[in-house]
Formats: sequence, C-alpha cells, structure tokens
Amino acid sequence: MVQFENPPTDSEGPAGSSASANGDSTKKDRKSKHSKKRAAEDSKSLNNGSTHPHPLAERRSSVSKPARDFRDMPEPPPKKKKKTKSSSQTAVAAAATPTEAGEVSTRSPSPVIDFDGLSRPSLGTRERLDENAQQKEERLAKMKGAVRTLLECVGEDPDREGLLATPERYAKAMLFFTKGYQENVRDIVNGAIFQEGHNEMVIVKDIEVFSMCEHHLVPFTGKMHIGYIPSNAVIGISKLPRIAEMFARRLQIQERLTREVANAIMEILKPQGVHVVMESSHLCMVMRGVEKTSSSTITSCVLGCFERKEKTRNEFLSLIGVNRR
Repeated sequence: MVQFENPPTDSEGPAGSSASANGDSTKKDRKSKHSKKRAAEDSKSLNNGSTHPHPLAERRSSVSKPARDFRDMPEPPPKKKKKTKSSSQTAVAAAATPTEAGEVSTRSPSPVIDFDGLSRPSLGTRERLDENAQQKEERLAKMKGAVRTLLECVGEDPDREGLLATPERYAKAMLFFTKGYQENVRDIVNGAIFQEGHNEMVIVKDIEVFSMCEHHLVPFTGKMHIGYIPSNAVIGISKLPRIAEMFARRLQIQERLTREVANAIMEILKPQGVHVVMESSHLCMVMRGVEKTSSSTITSCVLGCFERKEKTRNEFLSLIGVNRR
C-alpha cells in the first residue's frame, strides 16, 4: 500500500485539491515555456554564426576529450632539424666545382673513389703521382737501401753474388705491383662511353687479378666477374678489366678491392646497377698462418637494381657460374 508523507486533511476538501492541481499545471507551463525559449536562443546563436555559442551547443563526448593531467598528454613529435652540410661535405662540394682555370676537379662524391686514382688520398700517394725524374731516382734509392736492410736482418749477406742486384730488382718490382697509385680512371676510360640505348645485362667474367695484401705484403690472386645493366650508355668492354687492374695494383684487401671496382663503374656509367664478384686465393693463408692451400675467398658488391632485385642477382650469379664445382 502506498503511504503519503503529508496526507490531505479533512479541512482541505475538494477545493484544496483543485487549487493544488491548478498550481502544478502552472509550473509545468512555465518550465515548458522556459525550455522552448532556451532552445530558440541556442538555435539563433548557431544560425547567426556567433563565436560564443551556448555551452550546450559545443558539448561533446567526454571520450574524445584529451586527458586533463598534463602527464597523460602524449609528447609532441620531435621537430625535424634542417640538415646542415658538414665540413667534409662542404669541402667535397667546393672541390666538385670548376676551378679558376676552367677545369673540372677530379674529386668524386664517393668516399673511396677519386678520378685521379687516389682512392685513399694521403701525402705519400700524392707525392708519388706528382714527382719528377730526380725524385723517382731518390725514391728508388731509398727503397733499395730498405731492401738491403731487410736482407741483413733475415741473416743474409747482401753483398754475395746472388743478392747483389736483388735490392734494385725488388724495389722496381714493388713499384710495378703498386703502379695503380699513379693511374687515372678518367684516362683509362678515355671517353669510351657510347649511347647505344641498351638496357640488358652486360658481363665480363674470369678477369685475372693480381694484388698485394696490405697486411703481409704477399700476393693474392684470383678472378673477378663484373656485370652491369646500362641506362642506355655502355662502356668499351676492355675498360672493365683495366679498371679492375688499376685498383688491384695497390696494397689491398679483397673486400675493398671488390667495392672500389663496383663504385668506380657506378660513378662513370651511372647504370641501373652493378654487381662485382671476386674469388681468389691468399698466399698469406697458404704460405703461412693456417696454411690451407685449397681454400678460396669470395667477395661480392651489389649496387642499384642488383641490390634491390633478387631475380637479377640470381641471373648474374648463374651466368658467371659461381656455384659450379
């Protein structure tokens, strides 16, 4: 049974009940008019494009609001810093500009290739490249003295008949083994680049290579395979072995030799891609150390489309037959 907190008394009677009903009806009418008035004001404010609409008009779901605690706010993404040229890049850019005499510098943008042949520029290689006849004789005499000292240090007599001319022969041989320091990539190519509109793979394989290990000054020998896909321009076929020969006739390691040949061809021709593979035997592993006579070392350098496309790489490796045996 529903109980009323203030039950009507007998004194109120029907008249009191009627007055209460009239009061409730009046309150409801007032509330309805007030609600309609507020709704009309909100609508008018929005239609007039007011910059300060009623709070009800901009209410949105609390889920989309950002966190109020600043510690909950996500950190703004870092601003990208403008790249500034380093001193080395500035020097390379300055060297790449035409000189006052109107000649273009031989400095290449690659960190390991210079068109003047100095892939690892240093005071000694620059002096050897620019020396005159008298300076060459002085260099040869200095090397002969060093070889004579070596013979004495290993317990030999440099004055005996078989060794009298050995210092001079060895000095001349060493200069020949390292003659690549004096050679120039631009002179080797000699303009032998032709616009043939060819864009299929070109391969020269089984190029014999002889170089000197810079760690022990003993030879490593083997074969190099060079392939590239032109962007219209092709190079004279004989230039590829000549470029390999130039970089091999230096104190080298096989990994760097492979990379230098690939970079040089990439810069000279600007092809779609270059792939160079070298397999060789190192006498520093055969004559000394582990003394493994049957071991061989294979190195590879891939640039451009050969690096991006596995199918192109596999075609090159299949054509040169690296996996034979």
